[in-house]
Amino acid sequence: METKGAQTPAEDPRNEKVLIWLNGRLVPRAEAVVSIFDAGFGLGDGVWEGIRLSHGRLVLVDEHLKRLYQGASTIALDIGVDQAGMRRILEETCAGNGMEHGAHLRLMVTRGEKRTVHQDPRNALGRPTIAVTAEYKLPDPEIKRAGLKLATSTFRCSTPDVFDLRLNSHSRLNLIQALLQAIQAGAHEALMLDPLGFVSSCNSTNFFIVRDGAVITSTGRFCFKGITRAKVIELCATVGVPCRQEDFTLAEVYTADEAFVTGTFGGLTPVAAVDGRPMGASRPGPVTARLSALYDQTFLGPWA
Repeated sequence: METKGAQTPAEDPRNEKVLIWLNGRLVPRAEAVVSIFDAGFGLGDGVWEGIRLSHGRLVLVDEHLKRLYQGASTIALDIGVDQAGMRRILEETCAGNGMEHGAHLRLMVTRGEKRTVHQDPRNALGRPTIAVTAEYKLPDPEIKRAGLKLATSTFRCSTPDVFDLRLNSHSRLNLIQALLQAIQAGAHEALMLDPLGFVSSCNSTNFFIVRDGAVITSTGRFCFKGITRAKVIELCATVGVPCRQEDFTLAEVYTADEAFVTGTFGGLTPVAAVDGRPMGASRPGPVTARLSALYDQTFLGPWA
């Protein structure tokens, strides 16, 4: 059984002493606590973003904040801070920890404390909970080198009318159930199908295959609205790599030349095997390696 997943970082002892931004204050991690009546704790009622800090820059921060505020608007959550103010909070968290590079931030906003633990949002006291963790996190180099093993889950990605995965919600139980199946199968991550049986995404990352030099990913109807996914599609167009968003099946995955996943934390990570079937002769494959290097150079720096 694998002991690491697609989001497992390299260990860093400095994280024991980081400060957490919580509702207007930077506090030691042991003091970063919320009420058991918080809507996020009791009900998963909130939105979040993961953002990397690389060479002094918050990577793609505008795109992440745009997605956060769109999600908050979707669930009628008034954050109470505008996007410029939220960016200052992120920068303050990094500065308070003396961080310049190699960090990953998680920005979490919930509906806040409620009078009682109940679904009804009218029970909220009207003050959202805003928390930012900033930790020294870099992708595990062994996973980036050897690639991920995926196992297909029986849990499906949901339709937007059931649970819209394009909303970055705190609710993740369906995806955790899929990951638990993958762990039991000895894999790092779960590959998930859509309601029609086509390949959709993984439980925490977006999924791509390479066939005959073309990059292929799902239509996006049932998967995460991944910012890294979108940037990879844009990079393909920039450098002339054919890229299609279309329905494809597990049979097409099993016979692909390469496969990789994308996500904010790991960038592009090669896939070594799906359901025990090897993906290509080398890791990473040539197209994956090219796009991964281009993504890192373009968005992670260092910049001239």
